[in-house]
Amino acid sequence: MASLTSPPQISRPNTSQLQFSKQLHHRSSFNNNKISRVGFQIRATSEIIKQEPDLSVTVNGMKMPNPFVIGSGPPGTNYTVMKRAFDEGWGAVIAKTVSLEADKVVNVTPRYARLRAGANGSAKGQIIGWQNIELISDRPLEIMLKEFKQLKEEYPDRILIASIMEEYNKQAWEELIDRVEQTGVDAIEVNFSCPHGMPERRMGAAVGQDCVLLEEVCDWVNAKATIPVWAKMTPNITDITQPARVALKSGCEGIAAINTIMSVMGINLDSLRPEPCVEGYSTPGGYSSKAVHPIALAKVMSIAKMMKSEFNDKDYSLSGIGGVETGGEAAEFILVGANTVQVCTGVMMHGYGIVKKLCSELSDFMIKHNFSSIEDFRGASLPYFTTHTDLVHRQQEAIRQRKAIKQGLQSDKDWTGDGFVKETESMVSN
Repeated sequence: MASLTSPPQISRPNTSQLQFSKQLHHRSSFNNNKISRVGFQIRATSEIIKQEPDLSVTVNGMKMPNPFVIGSGPPGTNYTVMKRAFDEGWGAVIAKTVSLEADKVVNVTPRYARLRAGANGSAKGQIIGWQNIELISDRPLEIMLKEFKQLKEEYPDRILIASIMEEYNKQAWEELIDRVEQTGVDAIEVNFSCPHGMPERRMGAAVGQDCVLLEEVCDWVNAKATIPVWAKMTPNITDITQPARVALKSGCEGIAAINTIMSVMGINLDSLRPEPCVEGYSTPGGYSSKAVHPIALAKVMSIAKMMKSEFNDKDYSLSGIGGVETGGEAAEFILVGANTVQVCTGVMMHGYGIVKKLCSELSDFMIKHNFSSIEDFRGASLPYFTTHTDLVHRQQEAIRQRKAIKQGLQSDKDWTGDGFVKETESMVSN
């Protein structure tokens, strides 16, 4: 692993509301592309060795060996599992969301429910949907901070991002940010999007769904933070570009989308009780896994188009989240503008080793299309999204052109030698 260089000072983008700078971390390049020739005899040959594509990405000054990030949740809940993620090769890890008062966080069991593709939810069908009613970290903040510091000491050149969430209290936000930054984490992801649990404390989606409240909290956060800040968006809103725009204008360097979708997984038709069932009762929870992928793509696409038209998207970052289990699904997020791709439920279903499969499949996709880097195709599909009215006009024009071609030549001077047969066919009536 390459050693760190001293992080240079980088000016953060100016916003209309904030005129200060954040100190951004930079990492030295990973030496992934060096080819060792030890033990091999060099021969003259006409065979060309094709270089593997470069999966590394740099976002907000942070260098990652690949775009795959552990999403905030159970896969980042303690030192042991986050260490495992780094050892397996994940590009970055976002820890489970922390707050100042963990003793207020009390989880229940069971807290997960699954939707399968088989008929009537057959137990043999593929899992396509996952619901959780899990809260943020219930571990004492002091322990989580100690583990953040330990991870950064052991993996100084790997990216660790703290996810934070607090009540509507400026001093609480400032204290949490200060304590988290002292551990040496590389960035902060602010959870403005948890769909369940503690909305009465004005936490999570209760902030992300209220743009006035969101702007105020973002101002608090960005005035205090000295490292990059990502705002994690809720999909449980009519237009996700509105809060994303507010977060960027208020000084956030990145947007992460989407968090889980508010859902009721189902009703047990024997007991007539909702799932997951805790002592006969349940509560709506967050929906994730493969079934949410199309919804997440649409949300990320909308944010990416907004960022491209209203902001210099090279100065900001977008992290796509939702139902990624294959390299192809990750490629889709990148094609609609994401810089990185987060995986949480996929790790819970398949384990930390899935990152090797994701990297291999994404590399295969890039080789197929002759892309040498992530930036070569990031956002490449965005120009092909338009309005329904424009689709109608495009189709009408295409039909007009096809009819014009079918009419054949208009004059004897239009005959050509190369296209003579096709030109003849174009004037045959049947």
